[in-house]
Amino acid sequence: QVQLVESGGGLVQAGGSLRLSCAASGSIFSINTMGWYRQDPGKRRELVASISRGGSTNYADAVKGRFTISRDNAKNTVYLQMSSLKPEDTAVYYCNTHVGVRVGVLVEEYDYWGQGTQVTVSS
Repeated sequence: QVQLVESGGGLVQAGGSLRLSCAASGSIFSINTMGWYRQDPGKRRELVASISRGGSTNYADAVKGRFTISRDNAKNTVYLQMSSLKPEDTAVYYCNTHVGVRVGVLVEEYDYWGQGTQVTVSS
């Protein structure tokens, strides 16, 4: 069993900054790609940013230059530094990880999601 615990959401004025954290714990053999998604009510969940185990990053066009994703492999934690926030960044943000779990002599990969953290940007 793997648990993801998110923190760092909240209310901020436009132009402000927030930092999200997501820590993974449990029966983890390895953690590969980690990422952040966001979802507005009535809309599809969309990728915000992702980072590979080696540190390669990928960003949605809407957040390039404003958001920075990073990870600490020793702590099984991924971060999202959000700057120059806009009202349209308001959403529930979800952490996602691809985790390798040992099953006998094999390692199987599973997809895990955090519980979500609300980010609200006021104009």
